[in-house]
Amino acid sequence: MGEVTATVIVNAPAERVYQAFVAWERQGEWIPFTRVRIVSGDGGEGSEIEAVTRVGPAVLRDEMKVVKLDPPRTVRVVHYGKVLRGPGVLRCTPMDRGRTQVVWHEWFHLPGGTAGKVAWPLVWPGSKVSLTTALKRFAKLVEAGRLP
Repeated sequence: MGEVTATVIVNAPAERVYQAFVAWERQGEWIPFTRVRIVSGDGGEGSEIEAVTRVGPAVLRDEMKVVKLDPPRTVRVVHYGKVLRGPGVLRCTPMDRGRTQVVWHEWFHLPGGTAGKVAWPLVWPGSKVSLTTALKRFAKLVEAGRLP
């Protein structure tokens, strides 16, 4: 199993940060090359979400189910697609002066058996950078009042 974690401090209250994160269809504003849509449900628990990332001819489809919402602190999903599989969690921790620490943690069952395990150390740094970059963009949009 591969793990990726990213953390950012957002200069906004946890309630606003949380609401911005669960604005599923707006995630494409801060996750590069990605379009997100609600496939079924209302975005709450039990809803199915699809995120499609396109870079040139490469397409990555991330299918997930929202398994637990605990506003304004925790969002839990399970990725169930062909490539991305496993749990993910976002935690919003209130801090002093109206700030919020956001921790986004993903665990992936690696595809490709042994080849996937061997490739993970090569792929992981890019995954970490991508997740961190997305969270930094997210923080700027929330702080500017452009999200949710």
